[in-house]
Amino acid sequence: MKQSDWDVIIVGAGPTGGRTATHLASLGHRVLMLEEHTEIGRPFQCAGLVTPKALHEVGLYDSVLEEIDGARIHGPSGTLVPVGTDGKLRTYVVCRKKFDQGVVQQAMESGASLWLNSQPHSAEITPEKVTLNIESNGENLTLNCKLLIGCDGAHSWTRRYFKMGRPKEMMIGFQVEVLGYKGKDRWLEMYSGSEVAPGFFAWVIPSGFGSHRIGIWSTPEHLKGRSVEQCYEDLIQHPLWKDRFDGIKEIARFCGPIPSGMVKKTVAERVMLLGDAAGMAKPTTGGGIGPGFKQIKGILQPLSKAIFDDELSEKNLKKVTSKHFQSMKRDQDKARSLRNLLVSDTSDKELDTHFENFARPDVLELINDIGDIEKPVPLGLALLRKVPAFRRLALKAGTRLIFR
Repeated sequence: MKQSDWDVIIVGAGPTGGRTATHLASLGHRVLMLEEHTEIGRPFQCAGLVTPKALHEVGLYDSVLEEIDGARIHGPSGTLVPVGTDGKLRTYVVCRKKFDQGVVQQAMESGASLWLNSQPHSAEITPEKVTLNIESNGENLTLNCKLLIGCDGAHSWTRRYFKMGRPKEMMIGFQVEVLGYKGKDRWLEMYSGSEVAPGFFAWVIPSGFGSHRIGIWSTPEHLKGRSVEQCYEDLIQHPLWKDRFDGIKEIARFCGPIPSGMVKKTVAERVMLLGDAAGMAKPTTGGGIGPGFKQIKGILQPLSKAIFDDELSEKNLKKVTSKHFQSMKRDQDKARSLRNLLVSDTSDKELDTHFENFARPDVLELINDIGDIEKPVPLGLALLRKVPAFRRLALKAGTRLIFR
């Protein structure tokens, strides 16, 4: 007989779900992870970048495929802005299957349980508990828990079932794994412009054993009827860069949404959202692993106490989460505003002008001194404050963005 009563049920056993389960099980809570797929880490819809801080937290260095020293960022007309230093590690590229499985394995070693091929289809909330009806390996089961946590990604069942709102942005990501790309070792490439990545960037990331991940992300508003696959074709055939793509051989394709912008309600009565389900992907890179880890870590002790005390009303969960989540939301909103100001809401002509300024030696020094893939806001604010060419943008941004 499968156990039916739990302290916490987590829907989704990706990195955020696995990390949350590790934390809570380590503190003595009875935790169950429900994963709709038959294996962990598949399918994945991610570029596979994990920051040193996030990787150090879980210690899964055996999942690393490549170390990255920096990014070579290309303007629409080809102006190159190299951000990084040879030999100075900036981030890691991981095998997502191995990374995700490692995170979930840590949760199980901490005492959490995992049920694969299992997904919820209805729930009832009472003042005493959550009653969750699920299908697990073809069997219909009824489970009870104190707290239900949705870590179930961009199309979160938990978020939709409890009507907790939508992410501010739902970006579209498309990625191809290839062999034969001609790039610089230990550096990723980023390409900009309305032809190849309207409003955002395209990327090429080394992924080990001579392979690269080529990706595009944008929004329906910026695409204006085009598809991200069309942008990909325009990238590999672009006159400025097509020589790098000559002879590439595709070995896999992936496509999926990137939810960015915290949802209106991250908590409800005995329900909480974390990670992509809460819309926590970064608006500047689309990365969601770091924010998911940060989200649970920042509320862990008060949340654990609330679970032990069974004080999990919406009001009490707001007390547990409000300060930390709102701080993360403010950072996210600032990053989006700066991204829009410098990249997304600009014409190619304006973007070329920005890149010409980025490429100046004094500005490059500032970028390399302050720049951090995980923390774009300090760099963006420094550019607006310290670089004369960007001061008119500072006026456009207004004091609310800069000083709040």
